[in-house]
Amino acid sequence: MAEVRRKISAASARAHTRKSHQSSSFKLSPGFLKKILAVLFVGILAWIYQVIQPSPPKMCGSPNGPPMTAPRIRLKDGRHLAYKEHGVPSDVAKYKIIYVHGFKSGRHNVIVAATLSPEVIEELGVYIVSFDRPGYGESDPNPKQTVKSMAMDIEELADQLGLGSKFYVIGYSIGGQAVWSCLKYIPNRLATLLAPAVTYWWPNFPTNVLNEAFNQKSRKDQWVIRVAHCAPWLVYWWNTQELFPASSVLANNSDVLSSQDKEITSRIYSRKDSVSQPVTEQGEFESLHRDLIVIQGAWEFDPLDLGNPFANNKGFVHLWHGDEDKIVPITMNRYIAEQLPWIWYHEVSGGGHFFPLADGMSNAIIKALLVGEK
Repeated sequence: MAEVRRKISAASARAHTRKSHQSSSFKLSPGFLKKILAVLFVGILAWIYQVIQPSPPKMCGSPNGPPMTAPRIRLKDGRHLAYKEHGVPSDVAKYKIIYVHGFKSGRHNVIVAATLSPEVIEELGVYIVSFDRPGYGESDPNPKQTVKSMAMDIEELADQLGLGSKFYVIGYSIGGQAVWSCLKYIPNRLATLLAPAVTYWWPNFPTNVLNEAFNQKSRKDQWVIRVAHCAPWLVYWWNTQELFPASSVLANNSDVLSSQDKEITSRIYSRKDSVSQPVTEQGEFESLHRDLIVIQGAWEFDPLDLGNPFANNKGFVHLWHGDEDKIVPITMNRYIAEQLPWIWYHEVSGGGHFFPLADGMSNAIIKALLVGEK
């Protein structure tokens, strides 16, 4: 009898176990599963958003920002531009020049003034004012910056400094976009020298010219350019992450320097009197990355839309380019010179991107611009 009781007890135990397992099994309803996936998706998107968003700029003069050491003007929209004056005083100057700096530089890095001889400055009566472009140095960032806004900033700077109705503009490297902008929006106010600056989406250029210039860039720089044009919201992440190579210029890659560029940079860095200006203390996004977004973004025009702003021969446009420039391929500027015969084109044999710093070049550039000396 006891044995039967044991068998019954075992059977009862197994039955009880099966019922327990059945009652404790848990099934997710389709609706609940969708909610979990939705929450995960939103979380991933929030994480991605945080990764691709740059930190807020450290405004100059704010508690965590760089100090204010330069004179500044206040623009109509409330922003400030920091500037620096060179040469003879503006009130006695015969020629007044606004200099627009290039990438990763600022108001102290005035290429044409750095090697311009004192004799030329005094002989011609040259006054040069340089300024930190928005987000660089001690100038406030401009999150709404466009190609056109740069011309408006230059016009305000000239007005507030009392430069008069006629002044000259020199734009170097990416600062050249400001020169194109001035020729478009304030052509009656200036005579101009243009240093190279190009975008690979100007609509009036033949496809073969654009492709030839674009293909001279390295693969990694081609991707940087594509991202800046097609997905500007990714520019910060692309140039700060480590999965893909960022801009060669941002990475200080010497492969983009010509032999002349390397010689010039070596000579400059060895000089004890060379000025090193911190230019991205307010943040790289509103300076370096903003440059990439604007130059490779959508322009309202391209150079081939422009007519001669100085048909009365009271001004001239000069375009200079080194034929061994690896940073800005010469192809597109050659084409511009062919299509716009009113531009005085100077192609420097053996010149790299830093050719204006070569011995004697600043004197030649300034004399050609101001007195038409070839």
